[in-house]
Amino acid sequence: MKINFKHIIAFALVLIAQFSFAQKKDENIGTEVVNVVKPYTPTISDAFKVNETPVLDDADNSKKEIINYTIFSFPVASTFTPSKGKAEGVEKEKQAHLFNNYATFGGGNYGVLNAELFVNQDLGTNDYVGGMFRHLSSQGGIKNVELDDAFYNTSIDLTYGIREKDLSWNLDLGYQNQIYNWYGLPMGFGSSLTPNNRANLIYGINPQQVYNNIYLGSKLALEGSIIKEASLKFNHFSDAFGSSENRFYVKPSFEFNINDKLIKTNVIVDYLNGSFEKNYSNTNAIKYGFTNFGIAPSFAMQEDDWTLNIGLGLFYSLDLENKNNKFLIYPQINASYKVVGDLMIFYAGAEGNLEQNTYADFVNANPYLSPTLSIKPTDRQYDIFAGLKGKLTNTVSYNLRASYVNERDKALFKSNDYTETNTNENYAFGNSFQLVYDDTKTVSFYGELKADISNDVSVGIDGTFSSYTTDVQSEAWNLPAVKLNAKVDFNITERWYAGANVFFVGERKDQQLNTNIINVIAPSPITLDSYFDVNAHLGFKYSDRLTAFLRANNIANQAYQKWMNYPVQGFQVVLGANYKFDF
Repeated sequence: MKINFKHIIAFALVLIAQFSFAQKKDENIGTEVVNVVKPYTPTISDAFKVNETPVLDDADNSKKEIINYTIFSFPVASTFTPSKGKAEGVEKEKQAHLFNNYATFGGGNYGVLNAELFVNQDLGTNDYVGGMFRHLSSQGGIKNVELDDAFYNTSIDLTYGIREKDLSWNLDLGYQNQIYNWYGLPMGFGSSLTPNNRANLIYGINPQQVYNNIYLGSKLALEGSIIKEASLKFNHFSDAFGSSENRFYVKPSFEFNINDKLIKTNVIVDYLNGSFEKNYSNTNAIKYGFTNFGIAPSFAMQEDDWTLNIGLGLFYSLDLENKNNKFLIYPQINASYKVVGDLMIFYAGAEGNLEQNTYADFVNANPYLSPTLSIKPTDRQYDIFAGLKGKLTNTVSYNLRASYVNERDKALFKSNDYTETNTNENYAFGNSFQLVYDDTKTVSFYGELKADISNDVSVGIDGTFSSYTTDVQSEAWNLPAVKLNAKVDFNITERWYAGANVFFVGERKDQQLNTNIINVIAPSPITLDSYFDVNAHLGFKYSDRLTAFLRANNIANQAYQKWMNYPVQGFQVVLGANYKFDF
């Protein structure tokens, strides 16, 4: 249909003209209010539901016609040949081969010889044998030392083991031989003698002491059993002066459920028997023997960020020589709370234990003991501690701890008094140490910081600050108030690596009397100076098998005394190599 826009416009103009002239100019027609009222009557329309499939009323709808498709194929000449799909490869870092065996040999000044050999061989799918040989010796040569100061330390360890899915077991056999010399004569020794008598006295001292240790032990670990693990060991220790010590212990651990609570129980039976041929005064032999029975059940509770372990240690100690038997109870409680996830964890606890002291353990701590000791256990009544540990970053971890320890019969090393008589035993010239026991309270603060700066650099530092209170002894003999350690290890290149460590030990107290001299007032304790030791090493990996190393110890060449009257070797250099191999 065609619309005439001219007619529409003309019609609109006529209407406007009629409206304009229908009213006289300035004529007032008045006003009137008209109210229109109409009641509101709401209505609800009928509800209807939309069909899921609407019916189409379309006359044009008709039945769809079925169409059949066919393909007419004919060959087409082509020179294109499709290639097979290939997954994109990922470059893998070459895994370093782990050798089962190695040999190390090194030598340096002071006649130092260091050798190690480790071998391990699988006998079958689940069993293996292994062995370890170690030797470290020095021909001595410490400046201003008048007695022989050489030492030898040789050990061999053999093991046979079985590894299965639910069982691991091993049998260990070992022997160790140690030769040390009591070379630490007191300052001013023989000053009251004539030079000739002093020289003859020193020449007649044979300072050598020999220690021998043989052990047989076994360890067992089980999965899915009440017996979680167990260990037993027999150890025989002796020296060149007729001293002898036998120790045998069994330590099984059990795990079982009671009312859906996992109960862990550690059991120990510890037998010790030993003797020394004479006391320091050469009057009587010394015998000692103890059998300790202990059981320590505990269970853990965990909720959200809290972990709480509650346990109790019950011990009965039999004194086989003095019939001084004791029943002891110790707390075994510790708890932790994640304050900020793994970034900050608060921990605290109270623990105690009965510690079986042995001649062998004391010699490992101080080889210059006289074979005239009094051996007895230490009653570590409680160690109350609290601290914070966690991570400052993903690569930096820390640990801060404060503790208060109360111990009865704590063993302390103290220098033996002496005389300058040629009939003395070789260890009775002020060149040996004794054991004294005292009730001791220790307040200590410990801090540690470790950082893996990168895959090639790692550093660490830790320190312990302690304060001791004794009951009978005037000092906590030979216990330092400050101990600091720091180390760094880094890879220079793929073949070169290096590292260094520094440790600092604070002042210690000791006391020694020359009983040939009559003292109206007992001399005051002697203060041993603090010392630090700087050590470093450098290595070159010639191949996967062969590595050369250079070690430097006591770089600052400090002639410090670790024990009173016992200066250490000065600057030491050891050059050696390590070779890895398989059979």
